[in-house]
Amino acid sequence: MRRLPLLLAGLLLLVTACTAGPAPDPDPESGGGRWRPTAGLAWQWQLSGKLDPTVDVPVYDIDGFDHPAATVADLHRRGRKVICYLSTGAWEEFRPDAGRFPKSVLGRGNGWAGERWLDIRRTDVLEPLMAERIDMCRAKGFDAVEPDNMDGYRNRTGFPLTAADQLAYNRLIARLAHDRGLAVGLKNDLDQIPQLLADFDFAVNEQCAQYDECHRLSPFIAADKPVFHAEYELSPADFCPETRELGLSSLRKRYDLDAWRQAC
Repeated sequence: MRRLPLLLAGLLLLVTACTAGPAPDPDPESGGGRWRPTAGLAWQWQLSGKLDPTVDVPVYDIDGFDHPAATVADLHRRGRKVICYLSTGAWEEFRPDAGRFPKSVLGRGNGWAGERWLDIRRTDVLEPLMAERIDMCRAKGFDAVEPDNMDGYRNRTGFPLTAADQLAYNRLIARLAHDRGLAVGLKNDLDQIPQLLADFDFAVNEQCAQYDECHRLSPFIAADKPVFHAEYELSPADFCPETRELGLSSLRKRYDLDAWRQAC
């Protein structure tokens, strides 16, 4: 979370066979399996405002609902891999599927207008809804998913969530993405990195430098998985030396995550 804050069985088996190969960094458009990003990739993160597709970086992270398949295809033509931002741990009243979430799974606000924590224990309700969202990402041609609000158990959600609840839910989201041939990132949730490293293909982190936490992301780098990192309140001179040494892919952004960026 930003701080302030089925098909036929035979076809399913065929898809599984195509996406489970060990080849590194296959091209999903070629049918060779999911994208497997490597540590150190530069990135752009833009979740608001008119998209600027001209930043010369290999990875873009954009809102999955707000952009059509044509935008993803354009970024692909420009040589970018594209990550689909979704909130999987919080309800957002402004999403087109908001009315499909029963009130019983909506908790306290998470600090952002129109958003409330979800009761992630209710996988009977949430799994089909999240599967449809990730299906949307796949249908639009995205390469990966950034599932947000994946650390509810560390917050005042209105539900008695435990670390075990969070592990189970995060693994569920990772499986839903992988089953669809998409890479998936672990958003924040530093405490559970040791348990979840094998389940996720990269990490997305906010403000680890400000909170003196960046070293905790080192397991991803050691596994040659990128850490896409953003700071909001520190200048690049304050955090870039440390994050470069650690191998993080670091940016300074504004809280609204528009096109503006300062890279290390």
